Order: sequence, then C-alpha cells, then structure tokens
Amino acid sequence: MASEQTPDDAVTAAAAARIPSALADLGALVRIPSVAFPGFDASEVGRTAQAVAQLAEDTGVFDEVSIRHATIPGTDEVGMPAVLARRAARNGRPTILLYAHHDVQPVGDEELWETPPFEPTVRGGRLYGRGAADDKAGIMAHIGAIRALVDAVGPDFDLGLSLFIEGEEEAGSRSFAQFLSDNADDLRADVIVVADSTNWDASAPALTVSLRGNARFTLTVKTLDHASHSGMFGGAVPDAMMATVTLLSTLWDEDGSVAVEGLVAHDAPTPEHSEQTLRSEAGLPEGVTPIGTGSILGRLWNKPSLTVTGIDAPTVKNASNTLNPEVSVVVSARIAPGQSATDAYAAIEAHLRAHAPWGAQLTFTDVDLGDGFLVDTGGWAVAEAREALSEGYGVPPADLGVGGSIPFISDLVREFPEAQILVTGVEDPHARAHSPNESLHLDTFRHAMTSEALLLARLNRRGA
Repeated sequence: MASEQTPDDAVTAAAAARIPSALADLGALVRIPSVAFPGFDASEVGRTAQAVAQLAEDTGVFDEVSIRHATIPGTDEVGMPAVLARRAARNGRPTILLYAHHDVQPVGDEELWETPPFEPTVRGGRLYGRGAADDKAGIMAHIGAIRALVDAVGPDFDLGLSLFIEGEEEAGSRSFAQFLSDNADDLRADVIVVADSTNWDASAPALTVSLRGNARFTLTVKTLDHASHSGMFGGAVPDAMMATVTLLSTLWDEDGSVAVEGLVAHDAPTPEHSEQTLRSEAGLPEGVTPIGTGSILGRLWNKPSLTVTGIDAPTVKNASNTLNPEVSVVVSARIAPGQSATDAYAAIEAHLRAHAPWGAQLTFTDVDLGDGFLVDTGGWAVAEAREALSEGYGVPPADLGVGGSIPFISDLVREFPEAQILVTGVEDPHARAHSPNESLHLDTFRHAMTSEALLLARLNRRGA
C-alpha cells in the first residue's frame, strides 16, 4: 500500500513544480543592471524594485506591497528604493520576515567575463550573470517558496509574512538603519531570514552562525608639499610611496598574521578544511602559500584580516622620475565576531599613527564600520530551520562562520532585539560573488528554495 502523502511532501512537490518559473524570473532580474553605486544609472535600481514589487504582488498573499525610501542620516539624500510587503499573522501564528537585496556589484573588467554579465547564461549546471547568486537568487528563493506554500496549503494561511528587499546593500546600506526606524511596525517579526550568505558546498546546506565585522577607510600619506625630482632629492627625502609601503608593511607579521595590537580573535572550534580545498575555492596557485596560523577556517571565520583594496598613485604608464608627495590607499579590515568595529578601527588607526615613518602626515577619511554577528543557536527558530534544511537538501546543515560581513544585521539586532535571526543563502563556495563570472549552482538553488518553503510550512503549523 502506498504511504499517505504528508504535508511536507506536498510542499516539496509544489516547490519542485515552481523551480522553472522561479529561474525564469531570476533571469529577468539578472538582465537589469541594478548597480546602486554613485556614477551608475539609478533608474535601473528603480526598475528592479518595480519588478520585485510586481513579483510580490502576483503571489496574491500580501495585504500591502509598496516601494519605499528612507533618508540617509546626516544628509538630505534619499536612499535607493526598497520593496516592502506585509501580511498580518492570524490565530496566534508567528510572523516571519524574509530579507534579500536587489542591487548588485559593478561588473568590473568586462573582458574577464566569459559571457555578458547581464545576459543570464546556463552552462555546466550553473546560471552565470551579475547578481545571479548575490542576491537576486535570494529574492527568488523567497518568492518561489511563497508560491510553493500557496500551492500546497492555499492562499488563506495563518502565518504572518513580510518581505523586505533592499536596494543598496552592495553600496553600503546607507539608509538601512533609518529605513528600519521609519518602518519598524511593518518590519517587526518573530523570525527574520536573511538570504544573503553561503552554504558548506554545492550539495550541503549551512546556517551562518557567525560573521566578521568590517572597518573600511581611506588612508592618505603625505611627505612633501610638492613633487620633486627623484635624482635631485632621492636618498635624502622620503617620498609618499616609500612611506606608505613602509607603513603598511607593519600591519602584518612575517607569516601574514595581523600584527595590530588591540585586534582580537574569536575563540570557537572549526571543522576540518584542507589546504587543497582552500586553493581550489580561492584560486590560490601552487607555489603561493596561505598566510596566517591556526586552522584554515579559524583564520577565515574567527580572526581579523587586513587588505589594501585600492590605491591612488601614478600609474605605470604615467610614471616619471618623481618623488610623489602624497599617496592614498583604501584599507579593508575584517573584524573577529564579538569585537566592536569601533574598537577595532581605533586600534588600527592608533597602530598606523604610531608607526608612521619619518614623520609622514596621515589623514583618515571615508570611515565605514559594521559590527559582526554571533547567532544564539538555542532558539526554536534555529531548530525549525535545521529541520527544513535537512529535509530540503537531504543532508543536515553545518554551522558556518563567514569571513565576509553583513553589517546591517547589527542594525536588525538593535531595532528588533526579540527577533530570532536566521542567516541562510543560495551561494556555494564557487559562486564568485562580487567577481567576474559570478554564478548560481542550480541544484543549490533548488534545494534552498525547497528548504525555505518547508520552513514557511512548518512555521504556519506552529502553535496549531
């Protein structure tokens, strides 16, 4: 005798049937170049917001769908458009808030892309395109999961449901905190799902339980009032590049570990992760050695890092025999979970000022800080999510630390301290988010969307 179909079987089947339409809608979103950075066409971000709002409206489950803006604190500037939709809970059910973002990173050097960045292309079981993984796939995991829930249980369910699709995450979420304050009543929820992280690998899910914080700033080093002839004065006068290179070298020990007093590490165990896996995922060639000490995942998840991500100096093409008076660099720090970004930045600035060679003058500008995040894994929502991920992927989820940062999560914690926050994602380690040839593993997306539909169904039954 055939076994009777369970409610979760119906949800799983509904999710499977909805995958093709979700991928088609994802392709349409990828075609919109919604870069929220200054200097790019902001109307494209508005176009994506309109498209997402229509997708939310078409689910037929929300009491209200709107596109909203917030003012960037300290300015008269209005932030990029966000989509907000809400359905009130009934009969004692919880409310869940689903977050993703519809803006994307700039494409960078298009010559490094194997296919056009805004033309979604499927090959080798992956969907290529800017935003295909980060984070338009997160949007469609939410929309697809809602569609599957409706197909399985009908539109008249009791679960409270909110959808918040931000429009400027990649550009720094400058109006995010104000948006939360302005719309707190519509965003308040028992559970918040942030679909903007990664998984253990292409076939195994993960819950992100820790995130490093970040501190990003521009450092300008000045040693001269004007450029001088290197033949006339070189050897007696320090140029700005010499001072900058000397100063920056003090940030690391010989093994590449961060050497800034006051930056701390988070003490937490990590799973095994081989050097060969690191080489494959990061693109580290043979002969180039990893840096730092301790376990590989401990270095990536629990220790600070410092990276120089940009420099303003004469180009090789324009080089002349000149002592440069001034050099600017962008320094990006990742802060161990548990340390405040303010304290970490203060330690870095103090270190640089203390080690400035030859009296070089230092200026710090464009400081951007974001705190890390540690999940309380004892909550009931974490247990529900683990069950849903296990069922959706067919294997239990790992607890994952992520070396990257999602600074706005600290804003969510501050504004909604009672909410349980679940950080999930549709990416795998080969997604190359932010890089050329970004891609989405299609099976990972299928499992992620199914898992989220199962989570919605489980929460809809909670308390019944």
